[in-house]
Amino acid sequence: MSVSAAPRSPASSPSSSPSRRYALRTALFMGVYSLLHIAAIVGAFDAWIGTRAGWWLALAVALPIAGQVWALMRLIADSDEYLRALWAKRVILSAGIVLVVCTVWGFGETYANAPGLKAWLVLPLFWAVSAVVWPFVRSSR
Repeated sequence: MSVSAAPRSPASSPSSSPSRRYALRTALFMGVYSLLHIAAIVGAFDAWIGTRAGWWLALAVALPIAGQVWALMRLIADSDEYLRALWAKRVILSAGIVLVVCTVWGFGETYANAPGLKAWLVLPLFWAVSAVVWPFVRSSR
């Protein structure tokens, strides 16, 4: 008796798994994000700083971050039920920790003269917290 495997659809192949698509989307969005920052570092946008065009630059740099959020949401939506719950729990826990840290720091600025920090630091803080928290969140319960 021979057993033949049913042909896999392209959607079920390992190369199109949710995590692979997430990795590709992340690479694309973070590549654009990095290129914009490299251009800013080498002075390509110096004439824009402090002008209305500076707001367009701020928006342009923020758009890949919006794309990254979309990629993370697609990863969650495209995963199976267990992984969807696991990813959601990880993201909610990380975001909650970041909200608490930022709130404490904000009140520290108000009540303890802590130095003011740039708002864009929330993004690297979220990913730093995620790097620490996510390996420990192994259950969807």
